Parts: sequence; C-alpha cells; structure tokens
Amino acid sequence: MPGIVRIPHHTTGSTPEAVASERLVAGTPRQTVANAYSDAGNAFHCGLWEGEVGAWRVSYAEHEFCHLLAGRVRLIGDDACEITLQAGDSFVIPAGFEGVWEVLEPARKLYAVYEPEPDDRHALG
Repeated sequence: MPGIVRIPHHTTGSTPEAVASERLVAGTPRQTVANAYSDAGNAFHCGLWEGEVGAWRVSYAEHEFCHLLAGRVRLIGDDACEITLQAGDSFVIPAGFEGVWEVLEPARKLYAVYEPEPDDRHALG
C-alpha cells in the first residue's frame, strides 16, 4: 500500500531559477519549485511553488489546481479573460490555457498538476 505524502509549505533545499528570457514579459522574476510527489507514470505531480514579482508567457498542456498560500497573482488569457487571485484563493488552470502569468506580490502556492497523455487530452476538455 502506498504511503501518504506530506506536502511541505516551504521550498527549503530547492534552487530558484530565472524565467526563460523568451517567455519574459516584465521584470526578471525567479521561480522555485519543490515537487513533493510524482506518480509512477509521471502524469500527476504536486508540491510547492514560489515566484517573484514579474510576468511571463505560459501555455498549459496540463491541468493545474492551485491554492495560493501567500501573495497576489494575475492571469491574463490570450482570449482577454483576466483574473486576480490572492492568498487563500484556490483555482484551476485547464489544459489549453495560454496567456500571461503575472506575480503582483511575491507568491507561494500549493499545486497539483495532471498532464494527460496526448491521446487523452480530447476527452478531458
């Protein structure tokens, strides 16, 4: 029987990385990811993410559930949808979302990501 995995609320031991220059929209933000769990098929992952103030382009092949523990972020879709989220908010970014991820205040989130196989993406919407 698999054991329960605790998801820490800190990124201790993880190294911050710069956002790739070709994706940058504003600032010079760094991100830190502390992945705590990945399934055997490498399709499901969860852990903690931290990001510095700035903005960058995103294109989601995966479905992501997020719960903001700290900070404020804004997501701006290429379809002109826009949402600002703050600490305490939970949300889902569906596969296929394209736009800009903007960190307005240093942010920390819990995440759970599911990336379906290419053949499964049609069925999941």
